[in-house]
Amino acid sequence: MSKYELIIYWSKDDDAFVVEVPELPGCMADGATYEEAVANAQAAIREWVETAEAIGRPIPQPKGRLMYA
Repeated sequence: MSKYELIIYWSKDDDAFVVEVPELPGCMADGATYEEAVANAQAAIREWVETAEAIGRPIPQPKGRLMYA
């Protein structure tokens, strides 16, 4: 389990839970259930970090709760 902050909300338009990872630009996931959305977000975080490492981009350290969250 990563230590990046997750913002989770229900999207009526998508009929799914949506998870945003604000510390990792563009990192998002969704799922039919809360648990599925969080699991998908954990996979998206792993893939985001692996891709960043592969292309030499810096990987932000988890900061925990953000000021605007």
